Amino acid sequence: MAAWTWLVPSLSLALLIAGLVAGVGMLFAFVCGAVLIGAVIAAVHHAEVVAHRVGEPFGTLILAIAVTVIEASLILSIMLAGGPDAAALPRDTIYAAVMIICNGVVGLCVLVGGLAHHEQSFRVEGASAGLAALIALSALALVLPGFTITTPGPMYNNAQLAFAAVTSATLWAVYVFIQTVRHREYFLPPKGESGPEAHAHPPTNLQAWASFGLLVVSLVTVVGLAKLISPFIEQAVARAGAPKAMIGIVIAMLVLLPETWAAVRAAHANRLQTSMNLAMGSALASIGLTIPVVAVASIVMGIPLILGLDPKGLVMLTLTFLLSAITLATGRTHIMQGAVHLVVFAAFLFLAFVP
Repeated sequence: MAAWTWLVPSLSLALLIAGLVAGVGMLFAFVCGAVLIGAVIAAVHHAEVVAHRVGEPFGTLILAIAVTVIEASLILSIMLAGGPDAAALPRDTIYAAVMIICNGVVGLCVLVGGLAHHEQSFRVEGASAGLAALIALSALALVLPGFTITTPGPMYNNAQLAFAAVTSATLWAVYVFIQTVRHREYFLPPKGESGPEAHAHPPTNLQAWASFGLLVVSLVTVVGLAKLISPFIEQAVARAGAPKAMIGIVIAMLVLLPETWAAVRAAHANRLQTSMNLAMGSALASIGLTIPVVAVASIVMGIPLILGLDPKGLVMLTLTFLLSAITLATGRTHIMQGAVHLVVFAAFLFLAFVP
């Protein structure tokens, strides 16, 4: 194991502890930001080691679940600290995660892979199953709250929240079941297409467990450091005159950095199937795990929770799913599809900043 792979997580953990104990100044925040990037790279490395040991699609599933569990914890902690002022943060973060993954990550992977290999292929069966579940989850969590009449505003009452939480967790669990048990072959690379690492000697159990531990440390420190520097992000957003929804976007981008880096690396190495597994799995976990957590917190603690999107968000979400359905329809991709997704992602960022 190279020295940097354990030194960077150790340094990021030390900075996180120091920041929690002594507080964060402007200079320290810049240092934390730089180390956070290093922790992302270390997390991806250790995730790839674990993935090589356990095989696909378990490796991508481990990274997606680990990141999403920590993301949900971060959202919950901010909700508890922010009270009514943070009522829309879960919606903004989940919506941002879906847009970042379906347009930013998928578009970047398809573009990078297309530039390097002209055309790439993946299994339609697995990607379409994930997209179908994602559309249903997004409708339940982000669309329907704006149309129900039991409560005023884009909110669910407790019974509706409980229903959304149960259905979200159920759909995510069914997806994981078909991904890992019933139809695992749908998430494996097409025959004859695999990266050079497929022929490399797999790591030992000890190396895999060590990498798994360092992966957890790296992910915890990524989210922890992101939370430490979040006040400076909020100040920057306020000074720029941007809407508060930008805070959710920045949080989602920071938390999704490890998965984005891993997905783009896989696409460049001609392993687009791994990229699609990461993208669909991350988007589904972002809703399927986060909605139950914030719903339970809202019901038990009486925290207000705004979930419904505004008309602009509904249009962008519909456009994203329409383009995703076209992109995933044939199982083959090229740079034009990637460019289209990236343009929509750029429009999402621009309209979030200039609504």
